[in-house]
Amino acid sequence: MALSISAVVLLAIIVVILIKKSGLKAPHAIICILLGFYLASSTIAPTISELTSNIAGMIGSIKF
Repeated sequence: MALSISAVVLLAIIVVILIKKSGLKAPHAIICILLGFYLASSTIAPTISELTSNIAGMIGSIKF
């Protein structure tokens, strides 16, 4: 659960930066958010969740 919350915060920060610095328009950001909601309720949602968990696990296992 903590990973989901931190991923949401990270993605929100990236969207805000893109709106301010890269010229991403607010309507485009809203469309991306709506796409996320529709993906979350689709049948592909568990696959996406598993993929992000696996990637986070791989990143977490990297030793510096």
